[in-house]
Order: sequence, then structure tokens, then C-alpha cells
Amino acid sequence: MATEIKPPIKYDMVWTMYGKRADFFGIAERFHIDPVTARVIRNRDVITDEEIDTYLNGGLDRLHDPVMMKNMEKGCNLMLEEIRSRNRIRIISDYDVDGVSSNYILYKGLQRVWEHENGSPAGDGIDYDIPHRIYDGYGINIRMVDAAAADQVSMIITCDNGIAAFDAVRKAKEYGMRVIVTDHHDIPYDTDENDIRVYKVPEADAVIDHKQPGCEYPCKELCGAGVAYKFIQLLYRMCGIPEAECEAFIEILGIATVCDVMNLVDENRIIVREALHRLSDSSNYGLKALITNSGRDGKKLSAFDLGFIIGPCINAAGRLGDAKTSLEFLLETDSFKANERAIELLNINNTRKDMTEQGTKTAIGLLETSDHLLMGAVPETGVAALSDRVLVMYIPKLHESLVGIIAGRIKERYYRPVLLFTDSEEEGIIKGSGRSIEGYNMYDEINKCSDYFTKFGGHEMAAGFSMEKRNLARLREKMNANCTLDEKLLTPKLRIDVPMPLDYVSIPLTEELEVLEPFGKGNEKPVFAQSGVRVKSARIMGKRQNVLRVSFLMENGGTIEGISFDPEVFISNIKQWFGTNECDKILKGMPSHVVLDVAYYPDINEFAGRRTLQIRLLEYRKHEE
Repeated sequence: MATEIKPPIKYDMVWTMYGKRADFFGIAERFHIDPVTARVIRNRDVITDEEIDTYLNGGLDRLHDPVMMKNMEKGCNLMLEEIRSRNRIRIISDYDVDGVSSNYILYKGLQRVWEHENGSPAGDGIDYDIPHRIYDGYGINIRMVDAAAADQVSMIITCDNGIAAFDAVRKAKEYGMRVIVTDHHDIPYDTDENDIRVYKVPEADAVIDHKQPGCEYPCKELCGAGVAYKFIQLLYRMCGIPEAECEAFIEILGIATVCDVMNLVDENRIIVREALHRLSDSSNYGLKALITNSGRDGKKLSAFDLGFIIGPCINAAGRLGDAKTSLEFLLETDSFKANERAIELLNINNTRKDMTEQGTKTAIGLLETSDHLLMGAVPETGVAALSDRVLVMYIPKLHESLVGIIAGRIKERYYRPVLLFTDSEEEGIIKGSGRSIEGYNMYDEINKCSDYFTKFGGHEMAAGFSMEKRNLARLREKMNANCTLDEKLLTPKLRIDVPMPLDYVSIPLTEELEVLEPFGKGNEKPVFAQSGVRVKSARIMGKRQNVLRVSFLMENGGTIEGISFDPEVFISNIKQWFGTNECDKILKGMPSHVVLDVAYYPDINEFAGRRTLQIRLLEYRKHEE
């Protein structure tokens, strides 16, 4: 049964103001920036002059030394022994963007070291493997270890996985193989009788994960590709290859950092900023073709482009097919073939997007209608209700590669932690992904329910897991019984950087705010706000009527245009708050009593050679006197 999807429920949102103090005018003078910009930087917890200088001007020379990472030097020494002995080495990664990127960096880097040390190309001496999302699941497994042994592999090095692969690592050691684990995920732990965590790592020859106890590496936010990059960087140093050659991997590393939703702080910010600069003229045939075929050639790239255009195409092959397709795409050295592969990935991603939209509609239907009774997802299986604080859901026959994306969509719509399951290849076993909200550590919470899962892993904001289907209803009950989220935590928050009148917005200030980029998790785009702004007019535009332009009156008597891409929601809210008559007035450009509090980001509209100020409408609410 088709479900008509209504606009998202607009929950009450708490508007809060950053209250962090500093000498904003002094900072502005020392760094030649506007006090508004200085205030935003302080709000990102960038405090000292050295930190501010790195934030504004930091280059690759300010990245941390890889030798600081626990077991990094040990792992590199082991790798050099294997390479110098011409033993066969296999890289095993995850199948997502971070995994494929990690594999690429290690594969290219180890090939370079092999040739440098042995005077000839590696050939079959270095190869790679990537688990199939459907048939293998996440990370290295026994089947892959057996295959490596059959191929007489001497060493396995993992990337973006392995920290919880106890059985697979043990099996590799039984075969006599050396194993290096490079990972960035949270370290598994048990709790003792005093509820104290006891961390555990696989019995590999070297475990390199900057989150493990005793690791003094200062940036705990690296993705898997970041750890792989550091490994190659130190390996180059140890065998005399100029470390500057590592910079060839920065483009790939930047994409992985954004797509794995790492905090854009410390060296991550430097990496992504440098990647965006280099990607404008990429030397990678695959990336260059993908940028061109995505319509971004010649345009300034942003972290948004990496996370929502480039990255999803690289990810799509691993979601709907074989992630090796994406790795081969990145390794392609023929421009014609690279272009063909780019078009193939774009087509796969378009299919993925269509499937995601349909899956999202199904999930919403399960929550908001009684359709779940007709689709086999009966209440006994643990289907969530909107009254739950943690939404535990099961959708039969959903493509399991889409579960994480759809869980994220549901989390955004209802602002609740979401655990979404679907069927697996194994009878009676369902697999899923979780997405969380601020204040709810998903890894810790599922760890409390570990008895229900056959396998799980992840971190604070996201997790992957599998379990027997018969336990789903009990999991839903326990997850909600354990949940301590109150209404305050379950209410989304808008954090305003600066209360700034629209009159203060200017083209020079808007251009200056670009020094704060790249924006993303941990370095969010600034939010400015003004209360009591009168709406002069509003009009819906675009071929699909999906663009809203609102004209706001400024205190100096002028107007400024605001743009939004949710016209249906805006019109619905105005009617609810002010009445249909007042809504009709602003749509006709007539005087009205529509007054809003507006949260925005300044923007420059370029059209027909003209540059005019406008604002991106981030949030709004009825102004209360």
C-alpha cells in the first residue's frame, strides 16, 4: 500500500546562544578579521593565538608526527621486514568510502616502498581484498583469512577495521601469518564486577588505533584512511622516501574524512582544506572524471561536495555491488576508462538514491500509519512507536546497504536514536545500523544489551550490528527501559553564534567568513540570528516549485532576500502561526503582520554578472513580543 508522506513534523526547537567570552576586538585586530569572525572561531573552542593561527593558516607542516601513535613504529618495522623479504602482503579494508580510501593509500604506498627497497615493482607481492557487504559483512573474517592462507600470504594488514576481529586475527596467527591492525573505531571492552571497563584488542603483531589506552597521539578524530596515511608517512621516513610524496594521498584522505563524518578539528581541518584545494585540479584520473561528470568541474568545491556528491558515488559500488569496483576506479590510470567508470558509479548512485527514497517512505509509513500490519512487520517483531525514546525498527527485504542511510533520515526527521534492521542472508538473523543524537552514546547503549546481539561495533553516533530476529521485541523494550533521555535532550537545539542584525551583513563580511571553511561536523557553519524581522513578501519559485524566496524588511528601511528549499513547510507554518489570510498577503506582496525570528547564514547571489546579498534561511519561528 502506498503511503502519502507528509512534510516533516516541525518540533519545537530550543534556540540557545553561545556565551563564550574572549577579547573579540583584540583577536580581530591581531589576525585582521572582523570581530564577528573572531567570535565564531572562539565558539569553536579555538582559544590561544597559536590555535587561531593554525585554524586560519595551518598547512600540512602542522600535522602531528605519526611516530606518536602507539605501535606505529613497531608496525612499520614489521612491514619493512616483510617487504625486504619479498613476502606476500595483503591489505583488507572495509567496503565504505573510508575503507576503500584506506586501501588505496596503503596499496599505493606499499607498492612505492616495495619498489624502493627491492628495486623492482611489487607485482603480486602486494594485493588487496575487500569484504562483500551482503555476503561477508563488515571487516575481515575467517573466509578472507582462509583465502589469504590459500594464496600463501605472509602478512595481512587491515585498515578501517580489525579492532574487534578477534576470531579472524586468531585464525591468521594459527596459519603463521603476521597481522597488523590499523583502525580508528572504538576499542571493545568488557565491564568487571565493579562496572569498570576492561579494554581488549586482538592478538595481532601490532595494533595501531589511536583510541586504545596508552596511545598519546593528540588527534583522536582521524578516520581509518588517516591512520593508513600516518602508517605510510612513517614507512616512507624509515626507508628514506621523501615524506612529501605522501601528499599525493591528501585528496583521497580528505574525501574519507568528510564521508566518515569525522570532526573537522585539529589536523582533520587542515587535511580537508588542503584536499579541497588540490581536488580543483586533481591528478587522479578517476576523481577528475567524477568531478567533471558530476557538474562540479571548474567550480569551487566544498565539504558538501565531498560528502554528498563525490563520496556517495565511491560508496555506491560497495552498497549495491562490489567495493573493489570503487578501488579500481581510484587506481585507474587510463583517462578514457576512468571516465567510463565515473559514469558507471554515477548511475549506480542514482539507483541507490531511488532505493533510499523508497525505503525512507516505507520506514515513515511504519511509524506513522498502520501499514506495517500489511507488510509483515507485526508488533511482535519490535516495530517502534513514535512514543518510544529509542526507535527500534525492522523493515523486511530492505537492501541492507541502505539501512544506515535510512536510519539517519529517520533520526533527522524525528530526532530520536534509531536502530534499523532488515533481513540478512542467514536464516533467522537480521542485520542493522544505528544512528544517534547528541547526548546518547549508541555504542555504550548497545554494549549494555550485548547479550541480544550476535555481532556489533561502532562509536558514539553510529553503529552496526546483527542479531536473532526473535530478540527484536525484547531489544526494543530494553533499549527504551535503559534510555535516560529526557524531553530536554530529545528536543533539537539551534546554537546561535552571533545575534546579528541583517543590516550588518555585507559582501566583505560574507566573503571573509569563507576563512572558516571547510564546514562540517565539529566545525559547523556559523548561525546568525535576528529577532522580530518583518516579512515583506514571499514567493515560490523553480520548475518543481521547491524554492522559496522571502523578502525581509531591515531596520534601515531596506530589504534583503532570504532563500529556503522547504516552501511547503514554510507556508504550512505561516498559516498555523498567523492564519491563512496573513499568509495570502505575503504571497501577494501585500502588507501583513507576519513577524519572525530568523536564523540565517549570509550568502552572495551571482546572476547575470551581478552580485547581491541574500541569506540562507536556516530556521525561523513566530516572533513573540
